Parts: sequence; C-alpha cells; structure tokens
Amino acid sequence: MTPNLKGALLMMGSMAAYTVNDTLVKIVGQQMPLFQLIALRGVLASFLIYLLARHLGALHLKFPRHDKWLIALRSLCELAVTFFFLTALMHMPLANVTAVLQALPLTVTLGAAVFFSEAIGWRRMVAIALGFAGMLLIVRPGPDGFSIYSLYALASVVSITARDLITRRISVRAPSMVVTLATSLSITVVALIVSVFEGWSPVSTQAGILVACAAFFILIGYMLSVVVMRDGEIGFIAPFRYSGLIWALVLGWIVFGDWPDSITMLGAALVVGSGMFTLFRARSRQPAE
Repeated sequence: MTPNLKGALLMMGSMAAYTVNDTLVKIVGQQMPLFQLIALRGVLASFLIYLLARHLGALHLKFPRHDKWLIALRSLCELAVTFFFLTALMHMPLANVTAVLQALPLTVTLGAAVFFSEAIGWRRMVAIALGFAGMLLIVRPGPDGFSIYSLYALASVVSITARDLITRRISVRAPSMVVTLATSLSITVVALIVSVFEGWSPVSTQAGILVACAAFFILIGYMLSVVVMRDGEIGFIAPFRYSGLIWALVLGWIVFGDWPDSITMLGAALVVGSGMFTLFRARSRQPAE
C-alpha cells in the first residue's frame, strides 16, 4: 500500500469516526451537561489510549523538547476545537456544522502560505475566496439566518487549522500514541475541572452506553487525525476529508430527521468545489499559476 493510499483510507476512517462520535454526543448532550459528557468520554477514551499505547510500547518521552512544546500547543488547539465544535453541534444541525468544517483544506492551504511561506497563485486565491463565500451561505451572517453558534463553528475551523499545521511540525521521533494520549488527557482534565462548577446529572444506562461508544469512536478519530497528517501528501489526502460531509448528511437525516436546505447545500458545494480545485492546483507541477 502506497503512503498516499494509506493516507486516504486513514482520512476517510478519521472522518467516519469523528462523525459517528458527533452523532452520539449530540444525542447524549440532550440528557446531561456538556462538560460532564466530555469528561466521561475523555476518561474512557484516555484509559483505552493508555492501554493501547502501553501494549504497543509507545509510551516514552525520548524525543526533542521542541516536540514536547508543539504537542502541548497542539493539545490546547484540540481543547479549543472540542469546546467550540461541540457547543455549535448542540445547537445546529449535524450536517450544517460539518459543512462549515469542509473549509479546512482551504484554511490549511492559506495557513501554510502565511506561516510556512508556501506559494499560492492567483487561481488558488480565487478558489479560496469562493470557498469562503460558500461558507457564508452556510452560516448566513444576516438577521434571518445568523446564529451565534455559527461563530463557534467558524472558531472550530480556525482551531483545527492551527492543530493540523502544528501536527505537521512535530517530528517523527514523537510517537503518535503519545500525541494522542496528551490530547485526550488535556481535554479530560479541563472538562473535569469545569464540570465541577457546571454540575453533574444522573447518568442513565442508555446514556452510559452511548458515552462509551462515543469514547471508542473519538479514540479512533484522535489516533487517525495524528497519523494521517504524518503520512503521504496533503494535496492527495486532504480531499478525502469531504467524506465527512456525506456521513453527516446521512446520519443527520436518519437520526435527527435534518436535511440542509438548498442554500446550505449550495454553500457546501461551493466550499467542496473550491477545496478540490485548490488541492488540484497544489498538486500541479507547473512552476507558475
């Protein structure tokens, strides 16, 4: 299996795992406070990650101090992602929130240009502009369609972009399982602290089972999101992130009875189309654009 094919499969697996987790969290979020949910899910996920990492012999800190700082910074970004995305998810349809996230290939491309000095030609700049126009159709910043939770969804895009760019800077000497465990533990600790002030509610058997399932899927999502950014070409792998929108449309319709309206679907099509063009240009071997 080539690195690109492996990366594509990992990306699709990551999107499926995250979307199933999002669906479970949205269901359970109607029965208990958000930070209680995150804390319970985090305890289970961290325990599973620890067992797996220990089994694989990947629990060691014998890598550069620079990587340790990057892992800490990445964990902070993941914490921001968790808060912003799940808050938006509790108040917006699953497919709408996921559609906003489809701007990630565009934001990562733009971020790489700003922070890593990667060249972007005018065609890709136009594509990025169209992609953000599509995102505005989804979040609708007018008086009839705007919701404060749309800003939370946009904030999660910024946080994920920062997380992915930081991940690319972590050397291969830092085990992916250590990065995954650090991410999960940091989110769990913060959620436990905040949940004390937010208050806890009784956990039913059904809710407990759903939280355990969410912990399993977020474990898979965490691991794959680390590995996928360290294997293969981003230009080849990134388009497979769009598979998450398909999962969100199907699960949102089956589980919640939600189906995006035509304006949202048009915005999603603009975002996806612009992202595909941007990634195609990124793979082009032409010296000028």
